[in-house]
Amino acid sequence: MTTEEPAKVPAEIPLKVTSPRLTYRPLRQEDWPFYLAVSQDRSVMQYISDPRSAEEIRTHSFDVRLPAWYKGCRHWLCLVIGEKTSGSPAGFCGFIDRGEGIAEFGFILAADAQGKGYGSESLHAIITFCFEQQDYRKLIATVTAGNAASRRTLISAGFVQEGTLRQNFFLNGQWQDDWIFGLLKQEYRPAHSP
Repeated sequence: MTTEEPAKVPAEIPLKVTSPRLTYRPLRQEDWPFYLAVSQDRSVMQYISDPRSAEEIRTHSFDVRLPAWYKGCRHWLCLVIGEKTSGSPAGFCGFIDRGEGIAEFGFILAADAQGKGYGSESLHAIITFCFEQQDYRKLIATVTAGNAASRRTLISAGFVQEGTLRQNFFLNGQWQDDWIFGLLKQEYRPAHSP
């Protein structure tokens, strides 16, 4: 009688995501109250999701982001963004491996953390992590049409709007267009370069 070897899961990689004013760490169970509060804030979620119950958010959004991340896995790396000075959580950022050297980036900030440049700062930190430490060749982002703040943040970081997917996402009772953005590794300019 033979026994099968258990499937080997790649070891969790050490995360070295840094920026001047913010900290980054993987999502944990104890982040649930903050995650729920952000996910149910309509001013934050207006371009992201229709209202959902706590159970839906827990099952379909929070729990699936808890497992350890490694390059090539099929779930989001979700990092809690924290303010260095206060230690308070400010939001979430991360990405998912889409294969072929491509990662899709996303971020969401609590209402009281918006307008402080945290979206831009966290985007630059993730870009650096993806290109310099994980050797992705391209980053992409999907933004619901009308979300001018996210669009500005992506463009200021060097992303190019590559197209529009018409009537692609059902939100607020109607079909919405999605803007697609991309940044190639060879277009990447580290924050410290001219």
